[in-house]
Amino acid sequence: MTDENFSLSVKEGKADALPREGVFLGVDTSNYTTSVGILSEDGEVLANIKRPLPVKPGECGLRQSDAVFAHVKNLPSAMEEAKGLLASKRILAVGVSTRPRAREGSYMPCFLVGQAVAQSISAATGAPLFSFSHQCGHMMAAIVSSGRWDLLTGNFYAFHISGGTTDLLSVHMEGDGFFAKEIGGTDDLHAGQAIDRIGVMMGLPFPAGVHLEALAKENRKQLPKKHPKVRGTYASLSGLENLAEKLWHETEDKSLTAAFTLSYLCDAIEGVTKNAIAEGGTAPVLFVGGVMSNSILKARLATAFDAAFAVPALSADNAVGIAALAAHRFGARFS
Repeated sequence: MTDENFSLSVKEGKADALPREGVFLGVDTSNYTTSVGILSEDGEVLANIKRPLPVKPGECGLRQSDAVFAHVKNLPSAMEEAKGLLASKRILAVGVSTRPRAREGSYMPCFLVGQAVAQSISAATGAPLFSFSHQCGHMMAAIVSSGRWDLLTGNFYAFHISGGTTDLLSVHMEGDGFFAKEIGGTDDLHAGQAIDRIGVMMGLPFPAGVHLEALAKENRKQLPKKHPKVRGTYASLSGLENLAEKLWHETEDKSLTAAFTLSYLCDAIEGVTKNAIAEGGTAPVLFVGGVMSNSILKARLATAFDAAFAVPALSADNAVGIAALAAHRFGARFS
């Protein structure tokens, strides 16, 4: 067989094996999780692959250098898990998170790992590459999960509540992406930071959110009457850590301390959101981020606002929202 014939047979074999169904691929490498998401042409979530970054017992997070190293180790296995699905599909577009927020100066080295992998996939497949912020990925994941596609055609509030962010945003679609303006939040400690610090103080694993929620549901005691400082559309949470620590040392009651922590946080979130609506007018509120996987917070906020939430798997860090943003930028429209 000549080289020419061999080359021709390989090309024909590849042509015959070309996949027909298209998918959208998302990659997100946050300071908590390595994530790969795959969305069908119809908007169905086909894969939500996650690899949590390892945190030593008693610590409340990772240094950026450690996060980068963890992503380098995690991404090959995450892509290996995705390979079985991708082998029979055609990647229409690749999305990747490249920074925490869509604002000037927003930067974290951990996102460079995902960016490098996404660029490589785009170059190898010829699929277009679209870049987004991690925060916008959270918003789109909640829209996909809740089915609130109507939010893409109007104004809404988004409250991004996580370990690294507690931002209240005024949002609308501008072109093929979100335009988000910060209008409130916290002016010191982030909500997720408070939860993790209080949880670790009581000996809970990091991240502590799911463990704190389980303990809070066991509490049957009356909570201390302490209220957060809310000034307009910003709240202060620095006092919560001190109050919870004092309560824990006085009572050694994990359930009581957990329930107090979540009640205090909900007071702050609700107060800030109500003040923002009073100033800016009524609109739906999209609650996003890892903290908002908490069923206690969701149940209370759902009664106070026209609220939308993601399911727990898409509240925490994920790449499904990034894949959906890539689909939207590509021109796909779901309903």
